[in-house]
Amino acid sequence: MRRYRALAVSAAAVAAVGLAAPTADAGGPSDLSNIVATPSAVAPGGQLTITVDGGSCDNGTVESPAFPRTRLSGLGRVGSNSATATVTVDRDARAGTHEITADCNGRRLTRPNAFTVLGGVRGGIGGGTETGATRTDMAIGGGLVAAAAIGGGVFWMRRRAENQV
Repeated sequence: MRRYRALAVSAAAVAAVGLAAPTADAGGPSDLSNIVATPSAVAPGGQLTITVDGGSCDNGTVESPAFPRTRLSGLGRVGSNSATATVTVDRDARAGTHEITADCNGRRLTRPNAFTVLGGVRGGIGGGTETGATRTDMAIGGGLVAAAAIGGGVFWMRRRAENQV
């Protein structure tokens, strides 16, 4: 009777270890599960912190049209399930959304619209020569300001006249 219990316990222990072993080292293409860029919006020349979630990886990199290929750090350490990289966005990066591609031992994961590069501000003459307000909008706004100034002046003059009586 003791022999059967010992065999049952041994079989259960071997089965538990045998079933758990493959999940500890999956090593498949689904290892890379997510890419997160913080902040989600950055100006040209700004810095992004990129976090890649996934399994073990040696010599992993991230790249995008807005910044050069950069090596990840953190993956491959025992117990680590994510890696990070700090990148500097190119000063001449195109404004708009960009994707990030992570490469880890031949496994690739691309996240479209991962972050946004903010556009520049048009200066001079209030920015009203190419975008924003048209000449008509400027004329209407100027007319309203002039009407308000004239109306305020008339109100002030009438009030001054009433105080003299």
